[in-house]
Amino acid sequence: MENLAVNAVSFADRLSGPALKLVAALNIAFAALLLLTIISASARAQDAGLPACTGVNLLQELADTDPEAHRAVLAEGAETLNGDAILFRIQKNGVAPSYLFGTMHMTDPRVTELPAFAQDAFDASDVLVIETTEILDPAKSQMALLTRPELTMFTTDERISDFLDAGDEAVLREGLASRGLQLALVDRMKPWLVAAMVALPECEMARKQAGQPILDIALAERAEAAGKELVGLETIVEQLEAMASLPMAFHVRGLVETIALGDRIDDVIETMIALYGDGQTGLVWPVLRVFTPEAVSDEGGYAAFEQTMVTARNHTMAKRSLPILETGGAFIAVGALHLPGEEGLAKLFEDAGYTVTPVYE
Repeated sequence: MENLAVNAVSFADRLSGPALKLVAALNIAFAALLLLTIISASARAQDAGLPACTGVNLLQELADTDPEAHRAVLAEGAETLNGDAILFRIQKNGVAPSYLFGTMHMTDPRVTELPAFAQDAFDASDVLVIETTEILDPAKSQMALLTRPELTMFTTDERISDFLDAGDEAVLREGLASRGLQLALVDRMKPWLVAAMVALPECEMARKQAGQPILDIALAERAEAAGKELVGLETIVEQLEAMASLPMAFHVRGLVETIALGDRIDDVIETMIALYGDGQTGLVWPVLRVFTPEAVSDEGGYAAFEQTMVTARNHTMAKRSLPILETGGAFIAVGALHLPGEEGLAKLFEDAGYTVTPVYE
């Protein structure tokens, strides 16, 4: 699902803009989790003894501490077009129905186990469409990245530390050290790659290192086992180009703030999983904005982020999906935050002449 964070002082001091967007982007930008998958692919831990997730639901916390703000968040979420479902039936006369399904790019069992209504739609499909099929082949993925090294590494004399003042550098050094990393070892990496290494809870990282697949990969594996056709809508390079097109200051600020978030990332991810489980994709940004009103300001870079990482990609994915929908029988599974809104995929398919109906059970 799209970016989150906190500043270095405390949760009460509010989640901060750039890191907010960065953590959310790691759920929208499939490529970021691809990198995480590749990095951890060689480290296979045993499933037994994996650390438990310890986050708390911030929406519930808000209900307990500020009922008025909680009601306002719910009201704002209710106004989001197509923001209360993660599965939509897509129909057109003379064509077998297809489905649009929102995913979270995570390994959490609450995410990877499909609800019955989604499982039925998946079983009835002939084609599975995901954001990129390149993530299924680590060797092919790495080869694609090698063709564009500037998307993951500084290929000039620049380093992350060149964009930091003394205070931010200290925060980054200390935060990386607490995760067993040294700034000198990651200083030549692009900040979004480093963020992908540190922006997930310990429990999620452990499951990845144990070889447990994120939902999108799990769906692809199930589709291949069932003999379904598998199609991708984007390439890894395209996804990373989108990330790279945003200002470097935005990414560096987000990395520092994500590091400063520390263990509180568990709460952010837990909140996103809870909203996802309830199908409430329209609540994600309202929940976060109550803690970070500055995150949607022009100064925070939100408009450019939303246009680049959400809206533009929605239009690309919609255009590339239409020929598949003309044949019918497709199960299109992409990040859940691509579904809602006036320029979300559900609305774009409707604009293309399809009847789009939410499926709740």
